Amino acid sequence: MIPSLIVAAVTCAVMIASILFFPKIKLGKLSLDSYWVVVLAGAVVMLVCRLVSFRTLWRALSDPSPINPLKILILFLSMTLLSVFLDEVGFFRYLANKALLFAGKSQVKMFATVYWTVSLLTVFTSNDVVVLTFTPFLCYFAKNAKIDPKPYLIAEFVAANTMSMMLMIGNPTNIYIATSYEIAFADYFLVMALPTLASATLSFALLYLVFHKSLREPVLAAPEVVRIEDKPMLALGLSLLLLTTALLVVGPYVGAPMWLISAAAVGVLVIAVLILCAARKTPPKELGRTLHRAPWQLVPFVLSMFVLILALEQQGVTAKIGSLLGSKATIAKYGALSFLFANVINNIPMSVLFCPIVGTLPAGQTLPAAYATVIGSNLGAFLTPIGALAGIMWLSLLKKHDIKMGYLDFIKYGAVVAVPSLATALAMLALTV
Repeated sequence: MIPSLIVAAVTCAVMIASILFFPKIKLGKLSLDSYWVVVLAGAVVMLVCRLVSFRTLWRALSDPSPINPLKILILFLSMTLLSVFLDEVGFFRYLANKALLFAGKSQVKMFATVYWTVSLLTVFTSNDVVVLTFTPFLCYFAKNAKIDPKPYLIAEFVAANTMSMMLMIGNPTNIYIATSYEIAFADYFLVMALPTLASATLSFALLYLVFHKSLREPVLAAPEVVRIEDKPMLALGLSLLLLTTALLVVGPYVGAPMWLISAAAVGVLVIAVLILCAARKTPPKELGRTLHRAPWQLVPFVLSMFVLILALEQQGVTAKIGSLLGSKATIAKYGALSFLFANVINNIPMSVLFCPIVGTLPAGQTLPAAYATVIGSNLGAFLTPIGALAGIMWLSLLKKHDIKMGYLDFIKYGAVVAVPSLATALAMLALTV
């Protein structure tokens, strides 16, 4: 037990240090994100030292059940590819522009429009995609309009990481936890809708109170007109995303695996784009950029974390942690601990760690704890930059646009919103389940 704990703890500590101090590893012309390389090294140590056997790992990766990590990755990556493709054809930038035009010269109206537009888009796409898409656009607009960009950027980040709780596809942590406990797409939504909306509404009100003084200033410039250049590509991407979401709802009831539905949608997208481009005699640039932008690094990251947790589970560590936590005040306990642990080891490793711990609970308390862990994994993202990889990437984007937002600034704004939002979401979850 002790050796596996040491390897896991050292790996997580070095991973966090890499995110903070050396985010990139350069091998000649190749530049790699250091966080997944560190975790991969930890997984290799676990396997070489036989703290987890290759046979156990193979059994887990070939498991026909929905909790197979490969199936979970396929589901997440497929939905991300559909969202990124829409971004490549200009859909998100077009909607952001429309939202700002609707707001006119009122910053208060603009603030509300940005918050709820991001919220709505995140529900059907992904928090990471929306954050990474809207951030450069908001930076550019605020600079040209000569207004403080911070209220909009904070609102965008909070909205995306709050509303990502509503559907299973909003965050890779949702997919991992919900799939691990075989929660159907529709059942997940029915439980998480009220906690998500209550938390999002409170977060909006708190953010408005924080920024209401700076929002009194008028807007000095209007957004530029943004047009969709390739409407057939937009129609294709949007239709597939909406159809896939609808099929994910009914899939569990007709025996269609969610990972297979999403993978088939991406297959149809690729074939349709190639046919359309062949007919036009043009290269499939949008498809190429989509594949390039996909978060492929999550594959070695999640699989390596899975190896670490598998070792801890095999050595009895997760069962021991579960017994220490007990089975009282499940929602509050697992919600608060997942929220805090996400800001110690990041929300994806936390979710992989907590899944087997939740599994040690009595049958009637497993699902409430799983949903509470989902809430902690999402809302933990805006307490500190460690909470989610999107936070690190978001700060990096702000730096590129010469917007000063340090780690302490992030925590200062995040703490005001995150803790009350967490309490509200967990209270609503207790009413729902």
